[in-house]
Amino acid sequence: MSHGQVWRTHRQYAATAARWTADHWRKEAERRRALRAERKPLVRDARRALATARAIDPEGVTPLRHRAERELHTAQRRVPDPMWLFATKTATALGIAGYVWLPHISTRAWVWSAVAVVAAVTALFVWVAVRERDTSGLKPTAEESALLKRLQPQHWKEHAEQRGLSGTLTGRPKLTEAGIVCAVRLDGTWTATKLRTAEDHIRALLGARTSLRMQIKAGKQGGWAELTLRTRSAADGDDLTWTPERRSLGVDTVTGEQVTVPLGERLLIAGRSGAGKSVASRPLLFDASEGATNALVIIDLKRVEGRLWDHRARVASTPREVVDVVDELETEMLERLSVLPKGQDTWTPTPDRPRITVVVDEGAEVMTAADKVPYETETGDGKTRTVNRSALPGLESIARMGRAACIDLWWMTQKPSIGDGIPKQIAPQIGVSICLAVRTPAEARVVLGEDAQAKGWNADELPVPGVALIRDGKRKPDPVQVRYMDKSVVIALPDRTPWSRSVASTVEAAGAPTLTLIKDTTAETAPAVDGAVARVLKAIETAGEPVAQKDLVTLTGLSKGAVSKAVKTLTTGGTVVRALDGRLTTTRGDDTAAA
Repeated sequence: MSHGQVWRTHRQYAATAARWTADHWRKEAERRRALRAERKPLVRDARRALATARAIDPEGVTPLRHRAERELHTAQRRVPDPMWLFATKTATALGIAGYVWLPHISTRAWVWSAVAVVAAVTALFVWVAVRERDTSGLKPTAEESALLKRLQPQHWKEHAEQRGLSGTLTGRPKLTEAGIVCAVRLDGTWTATKLRTAEDHIRALLGARTSLRMQIKAGKQGGWAELTLRTRSAADGDDLTWTPERRSLGVDTVTGEQVTVPLGERLLIAGRSGAGKSVASRPLLFDASEGATNALVIIDLKRVEGRLWDHRARVASTPREVVDVVDELETEMLERLSVLPKGQDTWTPTPDRPRITVVVDEGAEVMTAADKVPYETETGDGKTRTVNRSALPGLESIARMGRAACIDLWWMTQKPSIGDGIPKQIAPQIGVSICLAVRTPAEARVVLGEDAQAKGWNADELPVPGVALIRDGKRKPDPVQVRYMDKSVVIALPDRTPWSRSVASTVEAAGAPTLTLIKDTTAETAPAVDGAVARVLKAIETAGEPVAQKDLVTLTGLSKGAVSKAVKTLTTGGTVVRALDGRLTTTRGDDTAAA
């Protein structure tokens, strides 16, 4: 090995040792700063307690004063020295020890001691250089510098009382990729919830702009809160334009990770007008329409977003089309459940019978316009009459039972309130909530849960557009910057054959006979125009064999009383007959035939 190689090798070793030493020094210094910020207030409290004890017992007769002195000494011992003071004391102790003992040590030990001292001095200079260079790469802006200065404990202590924040004290603020994070110590009269209500006072003390997002939540231990100022985002600098290579929903603004939502979940996508629901949903709609075993159905009475996807999805844009497609979906669901093999929990998607994602774009409009749709039917005496049909019972049934049949419902609305924009039967079935900016905290609680505000899910504070909160039981309340998928990109996507039930479909199940089904005519032939009657009749027809009345409760999702009334209506009208064993079947043999 040449002298140059030896020199480079030693230099690499020295650089590695210097970096290791600098990292450990920095971590230890940060640990000590955190402990000092946490424990120094306890020393001040102990000093106040000692002053009170001395005022009560100036002669030191009672143990009150001695106990206060011991508590003060204990609190002082628990406060670690700063790293520079610790290093100075250590160097002084080593110097004294060397002065006393080194004359008795051999020359060889002297040499190695000198080498160790040189290495330590070199590491110290490297640490100073690294510290000055700021390896974190985060340079505070002018706004952040001002906020960091005002968050210092000394500045906060001087101005807290006049701002109505007496009894609170900040720790050491830190600049992160998600903004400024600072711990706040709370005395006995303060809680994290109470501090959150004093946000205006905090903003005034810091001189922060009104539009700056501020989050306050409980700290990692009792008596502390965590204050976060969203001065920056971890998504800054990322290209948020959607491409086939960047297929995530968006980027976490705190951690910078790519956020995805898997298929197979029942979603609620909510946000006020202009918040960006359509843009946020496009990456999800692409995933739902891509692949041989996926199919997309869009219900869009606004006739805007659905038109972009009509070359890849089944689109219903009129109330009558909505009722018809929901009727098809419910029939498909009941048919899949009726032939699902025993012991199998969910349907296995195939190219012929794929996973179907049903997207309702603006649920409030569907609840209003597709609730009572007039249809003309023929009665038994040959006369024609008009009846009203609704899409809501079918959608509610899909929300309750569709998961096992691989038919998933996504509900989108800009009126996130139960009964106005979200049906009462669908809201409890939602598994994942995607909430963009909403108008009020009450709307945020409807979408993200009653504990939304207490746990930091403040969707009413989100900027507009394109920022969302996603609650799936795993994520923290970190805002997500959603990707932007342009309309032209959607239009340019390759065509796909939209899903539709054929006029005659063949169903094959393991161990079950082949069943050929003809177009369902439930609504036109039911003896009474009642949603429960139509659903019970449909379940009996799609079962393919006589079915027990108790099984209809599971197949339809109706209550036992509703099923009993519907069966009585159907048997009285002669549409359904009951066998000797109590099982039910239809009398229309020309409509269904089993081979």
